[in-house]
Amino acid sequence: MQIANLEDRLVILNGGGAVDVEQASDGRFGHDPQRIYDRWDEFLEWAREDRVQGVAFDPARLRAPAPRPRQVFAFGLNYRNHADEVGYDHERAAPPVFTKFPTSITGPYADVVHPGGSVDWEVELVVVIGRHARRIQASEAWAFVAGLTVGQDISERDLQHEGELPQFSLGKSYPGFAPMGPWLTTIDELEDPDDLELSCEVNGETMQQATTAQLILAVPQLIERLSQVTPLLPGDAIFTGTPAGVGLARVPQRFLSPGDEVVSRITGLGELRNRIVAGA
Repeated sequence: MQIANLEDRLVILNGGGAVDVEQASDGRFGHDPQRIYDRWDEFLEWAREDRVQGVAFDPARLRAPAPRPRQVFAFGLNYRNHADEVGYDHERAAPPVFTKFPTSITGPYADVVHPGGSVDWEVELVVVIGRHARRIQASEAWAFVAGLTVGQDISERDLQHEGELPQFSLGKSYPGFAPMGPWLTTIDELEDPDDLELSCEVNGETMQQATTAQLILAVPQLIERLSQVTPLLPGDAIFTGTPAGVGLARVPQRFLSPGDEVVSRITGLGELRNRIVAGA
């Protein structure tokens, strides 16, 4: 099943169209895409019944499928080839964890304002939590996932590396620096959720290409690691890391400028198309 946020209304994508959940459920479920995660199991039981054909819609109207998570977690250096390209010893230390502030979330086709500095791309698989998870073991972790979506962990490297210690969260949390979408796909729709191909293009040139099978810590391990420390709440988002090919590690370095288009794809999950625009 695929659910989406169509201009702040929760919809199920069916037959190439969109079914408005509030209308189809006669008000049993509301229109707010974020609030559905608090009733995820109940919603799934209802949603998997046969539905009428969806109504055609303009994909440009889609917004982030989890627009207001209470917590946004992100893992850095979680692909060996990315850790290698930036000189991080992944054999000695686990991938670092940071946050992206929820106000950085934007939609799959939204413009992203360039704040100045060295703005970089990072295509990522994003996990959205569907059930309260506390001290979960990796073997049971997938049962706590509502679904998967495509994400971009856009990063301003100057601020990120300002000072003696990195400022990961600040450098990655400008408005629009967390595009997500274009919809949320449930795990049962995927042949192997642990092995998905992802790629990032800038102006049509492929910059990153890998599979999630190359993650140092796979999705179940990430959920286990986080939930040992803090409860994961329904609707929380987890950015799982990016593979090699970021602009920071290129020789010469390459960064985004106004007018650039960033296309982020994951097989079976769709794509994001975000244009970088100049600030006011």
